[in-house]
Amino acid sequence: MKAAVISAPGTVEVSTVEDPTPGPREVVVSVAACGLCGTDLHILQGEFAPTLPVVPGHEFAGTVVATGGAVTELAEGDRVAVDPSLYCHECHYCRRGRNNLCERWAAIGVTTSGGAAEFAVAPVANCVKLPEHIRTEDAALIEPLSCAVRGYDILRSAQLGTRVLIYGSGTMGLMMLELAKRTGAAGVDVVDINPQRLATARTLGCSAAAGSADELDRPRGWDVVIDATGNAHAIQDALGRVGKGGTYLQFGVADYAARATIDPYRIYNQEITITGSMAVLHSYERAAELFAAGALDPEVFISDRLPLDRYAEALGRFRAGEGRKILVRP
Repeated sequence: MKAAVISAPGTVEVSTVEDPTPGPREVVVSVAACGLCGTDLHILQGEFAPTLPVVPGHEFAGTVVATGGAVTELAEGDRVAVDPSLYCHECHYCRRGRNNLCERWAAIGVTTSGGAAEFAVAPVANCVKLPEHIRTEDAALIEPLSCAVRGYDILRSAQLGTRVLIYGSGTMGLMMLELAKRTGAAGVDVVDINPQRLATARTLGCSAAAGSADELDRPRGWDVVIDATGNAHAIQDALGRVGKGGTYLQFGVADYAARATIDPYRIYNQEITITGSMAVLHSYERAAELFAAGALDPEVFISDRLPLDRYAEALGRFRAGEGRKILVRP
């Protein structure tokens, strides 16, 4: 089969690899589409994935074409979206229900072969069957949505009527915008230096959109500030925009070397909470339900649908900040 392979830091090419075969409790999925994510750029840099080469792609959906001998829940022809999370269920954090912090954390498309290929293998327990009205390739959006749902689980202490500021109006920032609207925010402002992405945030109904938080009139700051960029400069600015008693959520994936400075006295004196959200935790099925209910419009969120042969180009466009969600299709 054809697959995109990251063979060394900075090197990716589409080549022929062996077809996958399912284990007893696994299925083989014919991939309809695979989304690109900031994690893929980290893997390309040699981060996250413990060893290279690896076939990336942790946001994907497709059709079951083969099942392991012990699989009874799915059959060939079923359309599924795949939760990429692979937990050991045995370590200290798994036993405490914090599986996303698993000491042996792994994920399809990160530590094992993923969906940037014609076929991918997944545990049957990680597959969510799609309802008839969902287009298969659009369901690649469920995985990033599940990360956003996890982010709002972290923010569950946020009260109704909060004012929210989001840095970044790429796919994840826009998903956080949509969830903020659905969780009782009084207003959701968005900051981005990309005017095309800001235009999309306005289309989705943000309260205000600007190239800098200085352009927004919130002298007391915001109740909730979310970074969805991973950019060190944005993060530093965002930390200073949290109002008294507010919460800062680090949601964007920063480079390992990124650093920001905090003011400990201000955190103490103003009772500011600083927290993070790591990937998916008990949120994939809920994201699938939200997606099926129309929480996201795929035509707004998906800007590009490119063939797998152009995977390197797709990564380049993503790195340059072009478009929104970019899908590759085998």
